[in-house]
Amino acid sequence: MTENSQLPADGADSQYRPMPVVRPITTSDVLDALASGLRDFRKAPIYGLGIGAFFAAGGLFIVLSASALGMSYLSYPLAAGFALIGPFAAVGLYEVSRRQEIGAPLSWHAILGTMWAQKSRELSWMAFVVLFVQIMWMYQVRLLLAVFLGFQSFTSFQDFISEIVSTPEGLMFLAVGHVVGAILSVVLFSLTVISFPLLLEEDRDFITAMITSVKAVAVSPVPMIGWAGIVTVTLMLSMAPAFLGLIVTLPVLGHTTWHLYRKCVEPEAAAATGSPV
Repeated sequence: MTENSQLPADGADSQYRPMPVVRPITTSDVLDALASGLRDFRKAPIYGLGIGAFFAAGGLFIVLSASALGMSYLSYPLAAGFALIGPFAAVGLYEVSRRQEIGAPLSWHAILGTMWAQKSRELSWMAFVVLFVQIMWMYQVRLLLAVFLGFQSFTSFQDFISEIVSTPEGLMFLAVGHVVGAILSVVLFSLTVISFPLLLEEDRDFITAMITSVKAVAVSPVPMIGWAGIVTVTLMLSMAPAFLGLIVTLPVLGHTTWHLYRKCVEPEAAAATGSPV
């Protein structure tokens, strides 16, 4: 039972906690959030670069492992799927932006401590949501490989690329795979774009956070889906040079998402009093 549904044993009026108030945003709000994200990165680059480098190293390790295990044909879907865990990896970046916002001191001990503390909070459940979508992504890749290319094996990544770009079956695999991947990405984006920063800041249950996140996308579909497109293209381009671009782009995207959350969700104290922000 979540705190939103708990009733006092003595029958007194429950302390009802309303859902977070979602505000509509415009494209200019997205651009303003991006400018604020760049500012946060420039003010404390060491944290962004450190988290970005760790994330990039993880992606490179996964792809190299697939190659070493003779499954180099999975390098591209693994890399694309790895990008899906970006919101969870950005928790430390949200904390950097939050601390800059309130004037709190920054240190690796404080940032890593906040990230570690999430293991016992609702944010850890969001990790399972992301993991589930990741599993669904890899499952559909294997399924589509079997449907369109059969169970043939590829001796190298070059052979795999040659097969999918030079045969009708391979091109169909690419087309259907990207459509399914786009649908999964939109679903995950809608569930997580606001929920991760919300859970970091407020003591909410993860269901409430996901509902709020989906509502934020539904209220402002054009700017939010536009931001999703920016994130997708940026991450794909950043992963091309051995994931190295993520060292810079990931922190900027993370800081920007925090400021986008600020624009989409009214602070709880302001929402309770009805005062403007």
